[in-house]
Amino acid sequence: HPAAKVPTSEQIVEQLMSHWPEADADMVRRAYSYASAAHAGQLRLSGDPYIMHPASVALTLAEMGFDEHSVAAGLLHDTVEDTDSSIDELDELFGEQVADIVDGVTKINLMTFDTKEEAQAENIRKMILSMAHDIRVPVVKLADRLHNMRTLKYRPIEKQRATALETMNIYAPIAHRLGIRAIQEELEDLSFRFLDPFAYSEIDHILETKKEERQQFIVTIKERIARRFNQEDFTEPPMIEGRVKSIYSIYKKMHEKGKTIDEIYDLFAC
Repeated sequence: HPAAKVPTSEQIVEQLMSHWPEADADMVRRAYSYASAAHAGQLRLSGDPYIMHPASVALTLAEMGFDEHSVAAGLLHDTVEDTDSSIDELDELFGEQVADIVDGVTKINLMTFDTKEEAQAENIRKMILSMAHDIRVPVVKLADRLHNMRTLKYRPIEKQRATALETMNIYAPIAHRLGIRAIQEELEDLSFRFLDPFAYSEIDHILETKKEERQQFIVTIKERIARRFNQEDFTEPPMIEGRVKSIYSIYKKMHEKGKTIDEIYDLFAC
């Protein structure tokens, strides 16, 4: 296990301020200090200090442009469940919005799921979304699950598949409904890696062997689109992004259409 670096409060604040210049950075710093003290002495299964997890969750939220209340709640989301902290204390120290988000995430964490049947999974997804009068509750929960999936290899093997299945059936579809594609696709790929490692590694290997060629193709397409836009009268040039589709989305197309990867033509998105 390579020594991973815990995101610092200043790294998180820097990302937050890049999206929200008027944000209350001091509240985020205080939340970081509070979480560090509350989780002091606790370790993750990876051997990292526990603060690695809430700090990583907060950094993800800040990078994606969520507000200071979401970021602070990301730092504090496990304090009520795993330490001596209370919602009332968080309310007093960080305000009602942060306390409400942490309370919502804590309630989701206390739910137990049986995701074997699709109908049941759909009911759970609806329940999680309906519980959240504040949309930031499921957003923080998604960032929490994302970091847990990134470190899933440290959990016991029998828990890995169950967690991956729950993520694929419950949390990736919620990310889809909320329109957070980056989290949806990473959750799907991480889950797929544990649910069908052979198929995952096969597609990953194929994509990796022609990686430079694919990246150059995307650059070429972006340039052609940009040239076409330059012929028109726009006050600002458009932002053009290109990417190779996720491993799981490619697998689904192959599986559903019974085709090989060479017969799948929409591997790219711009």
